Amino acid sequence: MTVLEVNNIHKRFGKTDVLKGIDFKIEEGEVVSVIGSSGSGKTTLLRCITGLESADEGRISVGGRVTFDSERNEKLSREEKRENQLCTGLVFQSFNLFPQYTVLRNVTLAKELLVKEECKKNKLSREDKKNKLAAISTEAIKIIESVGLRDKTENYPCELSGGQQQRVAIARALMLSPQLLCFDEPTSALDPEITGEVLNVIRKLAQDGKTMLIVTHEMGFAREVSNKVIYMHEGVIAEEGTPEEIFDNPKSDRLKSFLNSTLRI
Repeated sequence: MTVLEVNNIHKRFGKTDVLKGIDFKIEEGEVVSVIGSSGSGKTTLLRCITGLESADEGRISVGGRVTFDSERNEKLSREEKRENQLCTGLVFQSFNLFPQYTVLRNVTLAKELLVKEECKKNKLSREDKKNKLAAISTEAIKIIESVGLRDKTENYPCELSGGQQQRVAIARALMLSPQLLCFDEPTSALDPEITGEVLNVIRKLAQDGKTMLIVTHEMGFAREVSNKVIYMHEGVIAEEGTPEEIFDNPKSDRLKSFLNSTLRI
């Protein structure tokens, strides 16, 4: 099953073309890493896929649901926009946790809001609502435990290391059961000594068969965990293939130069 299909995506800011006709697919259970120099369009692509930016041209579908189509004339309703956004989960570079809430509350908040709205819409009883919210808390604790933070449920973000905060952000994304989990440079804001703990969580998600799209500068990790690697340059997919094809047998001098520069750092 195709989880993500991106067709002819274009995006410009002012007179600058940032994405110039992007096409690729991700199948269920695949992990695809996107690499490339700063300014190559990686993050903009991710933001278009997750609905944080609207592309100027093209079509995007997630799990068979069309989430963006530049040829669609009618405006999306608020509910349609929300349903589209729930197809994907995004883990940001900078955690984006709510400082006033505990770890558990950060993870449950979005789903609680959705369930409360559903209960109101369907006129469910107070008892049904209570049971649904209790189930959310139980599920959240299991997910928090799966990222190695079972003893931190009542801690606040300021009491956690950067690596722990990023693991909370991953748990929060998992809580909504997205069909596609996206990561935007998930270790770029972390000290090198704690990068490994976040990569280990992503590694386990890959082993569990989660479908993921990862923008990363961690070349060794991309090689290890990916089924496919996409190299972007100046808004286009300059090269794509298996990790072996990209890292061991790059076709273009441009990719060879990029890989040599990252290995020297």
